[in-house]
Amino acid sequence: MTSRAFSYYCTCDTLHFKIIAMEALVERLEKAVIRLEVVAAKLQNCPGGLVNGDIINIINGGEIQSMEAFDQLLSGPVSEYIKSSTAIGGDVATHAEMVNNALQVQRTFLKMATTHQQPSKTELTDLLRPLSEQIQEVQHFREKNRGSSLFNHLSAVSESIPALGWVAVCQKPGPYVKEMNDAAIFYTNRVLKNYKDTDPRHVEWVHSYLSIWTELQNFIKEHHTTGLVWSKTCPIAPTSLFNASPDGTCPSPPPPPGPPPVFMDNNSKADDTAPQHSALFAQLNQGEAITKGLKHVSDDQKTHKNPTLRPQEKTHHGSPAKSQNFSSSGHAPAKKHSPVLELEGKKWRVEYQEQTHDLVIEETELKQVVYAFSCSNCTLQIKGKINSIIVDNCKKLGLVFENVVGIVEIINSKDVQLQVLGKVPTISINKTEGCHVYLSKDSLDCEIVSAKSSEMNILVPKGEDDYRELPVPEQFKSVWDGSSLVTEPTKIAG
Repeated sequence: MTSRAFSYYCTCDTLHFKIIAMEALVERLEKAVIRLEVVAAKLQNCPGGLVNGDIINIINGGEIQSMEAFDQLLSGPVSEYIKSSTAIGGDVATHAEMVNNALQVQRTFLKMATTHQQPSKTELTDLLRPLSEQIQEVQHFREKNRGSSLFNHLSAVSESIPALGWVAVCQKPGPYVKEMNDAAIFYTNRVLKNYKDTDPRHVEWVHSYLSIWTELQNFIKEHHTTGLVWSKTCPIAPTSLFNASPDGTCPSPPPPPGPPPVFMDNNSKADDTAPQHSALFAQLNQGEAITKGLKHVSDDQKTHKNPTLRPQEKTHHGSPAKSQNFSSSGHAPAKKHSPVLELEGKKWRVEYQEQTHDLVIEETELKQVVYAFSCSNCTLQIKGKINSIIVDNCKKLGLVFENVVGIVEIINSKDVQLQVLGKVPTISINKTEGCHVYLSKDSLDCEIVSAKSSEMNILVPKGEDDYRELPVPEQFKSVWDGSSLVTEPTKIAG
């Protein structure tokens, strides 16, 4: 081949590659035009125009991808959780519907954030109220069903549902969700322990439920790493969450908001043991303004400095009552409840018993649970084998039982004595002052878990009729060893 022919061949080859490159460039330009047309359509629906940052977000489909990712969370882990809860049924299925409702409310809130600017802190509190109410409903359901045989399931959900409050966390909400997830694991481990060898439905339920919070952490990390992302140019969010535009476009500016409502009912009758994470919404980011509504009380108005200001009530003899308890509103104490000892479905209710030492539950079944509530100076004996026992808000209660296949749980009680005649795998002591546990020879492998409790003693058999008393440590020492935190009981605690 001559040099001239070779030069002509190279020129043609170069032109061929340039034509291919131009075709690729034209194809990219056509795609860009299509995406710009989408931007133009958005501009027509959102008065005020868009800044460069919003154009980039719309071109990349940032807010669309965010909602699609959340919908995948609902159709994936949440759907599997509802399916596994339905398979178990009962309280677990009911609880799952409440969780699903809360997630749907959160979806509405996230959708609104993509088409509205962030409102003021006061208005944000109002917007978060529907979500807060859903969270409280989930938590109150657990408190109303403390005697349920599925109480560990309900507790796992109740302790972790405040994770949905991540939308109110200003910086890095992901770790907050992880903290709530860790709270659930304490109870899901109990579920696995009780059912891993007997019923795979409960194991599947644990995995599906925990995966919700794992995927939510991934969702936050990808789309809301440093906090919930709001629109920068569309109108400010409406005063009500459900006044947002359903089609996702920027709506017309809402009317001026009215006075901010109270976030939580001050007269709420929720149990003291219910987690208080849901109250986070109302207090978050207030700073020094949190004391703005408080009224100064002078010394001459303080009842502890002026006994004459204290309310007194005359007895039928005309003398002042010495032990009357009044609320801050001046109402008389609640009426006295009638004692209860009855079987309700699968639950034995032992409630409001006083000065009774011959309480006996016989003819028990494996599926039954015993729930002792607000009993004082009583002795309760349980014969046979049952599922679980819960002692709640009791004082000076003696409990004697034979065999429990699940857990014995002591909550918010004082001066309680337990005697195990047979076997029990787990005893939980929580928020209790004074608890003596007498173990039998068959129950020495029992796992005893305690938290926020004091004056606890475990007594193990020594000989035929004697016991060796061992105190449970209440004081601990933690030391950093360079790689981890090492915690051990102090010698003072025994």
